[in-house]
Amino acid sequence: MNKIIIVGILNLLILFSCQNKKQDKNKEILVKKKPNIIFIMADDMGYGDLGCYGQKIIKTPNIDKIATEGIKFTQHYAGSTVCAPSRSSLMTGLHTGHTEIRGNKNGEPNGQWPISAESKTVAEYLKNTGYTTALIGKWGLGSENTTGEPNKKGFDYYYGYLDQVLAHNYFPEFLIRNGKKEFLNNEVKYLDSTAWHRGFGSYATKKVTYSNDLFTNDAVKYIEKNKDTTFYLYLPYTIPHDNGEALEEEWQEVPDFGIYSNKNWSKAHKGYAAQITRLDRYVGQIMKKIKDSGIDDNTIVFFTSDNGPLPVTEREYTKFFNSNGSLKGGKRDLFEGGIRIPMLARWPKKIKPNTLSNHVSAFWDFLPTAYAIAEGTEKLKNTDGISYLPTLLDKAQKEHEYLYWEFNKFGRESKQAIRKGDWKAVRNTTFENLDSTPELYNLVTDIGEVDNLAKEYPKIVKELSLLMTEARTESENFPLYKKKN
Repeated sequence: MNKIIIVGILNLLILFSCQNKKQDKNKEILVKKKPNIIFIMADDMGYGDLGCYGQKIIKTPNIDKIATEGIKFTQHYAGSTVCAPSRSSLMTGLHTGHTEIRGNKNGEPNGQWPISAESKTVAEYLKNTGYTTALIGKWGLGSENTTGEPNKKGFDYYYGYLDQVLAHNYFPEFLIRNGKKEFLNNEVKYLDSTAWHRGFGSYATKKVTYSNDLFTNDAVKYIEKNKDTTFYLYLPYTIPHDNGEALEEEWQEVPDFGIYSNKNWSKAHKGYAAQITRLDRYVGQIMKKIKDSGIDDNTIVFFTSDNGPLPVTEREYTKFFNSNGSLKGGKRDLFEGGIRIPMLARWPKKIKPNTLSNHVSAFWDFLPTAYAIAEGTEKLKNTDGISYLPTLLDKAQKEHEYLYWEFNKFGRESKQAIRKGDWKAVRNTTFENLDSTPELYNLVTDIGEVDNLAKEYPKIVKELSLLMTEARTESENFPLYKKKN
């Protein structure tokens, strides 16, 4: 009998030991689970449109909270000054002297020029390290059945707009989920097919369902569904990009003006402010879902914009709200107002709260940063980016020798810009004259790019002009200069 009791006790001890080891192993797996990555992006939002960057009128408490609980970059740059090339740079880790898409060129039969099958995106790299990947929002790098369709570029799931002209309309006829159109209960008028948008420009005559509301709801569902996996969620909203094809004073499409309804402003002013505050509400919903799902400590959230706002010469509200602060220019410029953008990141227990960083970084740095966060082991051979993970973690950071941009506008004009240290060179006449003398600015003493110092510093102009040539390769689809016979 004693032997039976002893054997029974030993078996129980072995069982408890196995259970404890299993629990310890599960805890170890939980501890080692790679962080979720959420990248939220506004569309045409200015450097000064957020409270944490100095905005005094438009309310953005949820986005501002990311800054107080995380890090705020003061010298972060978009990939380009318009949508498609900026997103191409973000996805491929290449600046616009190397990435395939360097302007908003139309593809056939619709949509933007697609990125090729050979290009490799951040989603593909993360997927190879075990991440589940999703795109919810505006893509702009290839429509259905092209090489640039999101599910061919590393995304397991996508929902939203593929064509960025259709994305101008916030009350669209349909959105696309994994290759299939889902029609909404809006009634839409499409415009003249002979215009630049080739008939894809539109506005709603019956406004019922707001696309960005759907994106937020879908993102919340996605987080709930994937909270026990490791996921990368790319969430590019269309706010506050305007719908220039809509009727005048209806360009800023939003269901209601919210807290700005009683302001003595124009509809455009109310709409712009209401859009941004609505986006802020979306961010609050995303952050709440992360916390409620118990994944807050293991999720890093980025917030940024794809380029600067429309310049004051096109939209008066940009001036009214001081959307660019002291920066010069806006969308379609390579001055600071077109490319310097807000950039925030939050990662509890990893990023110190209220961190302010002057590190000079750009969209093409995101791919190596995300890959470093994912602890990827494959060597990144084809990237212009440098991981800014050390900056996020308050460690020694490698710096860029320079940042380079070029922009091709519909094959009719092109521009170049380069920043090295404190110096910035901008050439706005490249298409007609590749060898024209660029403007030169010192961004430390002249952030507004007012004083052109090209004549005073010819050696620096020569150095940066040479770098403008060396930093790039020529693109047949997006030529930098007009080819002469």
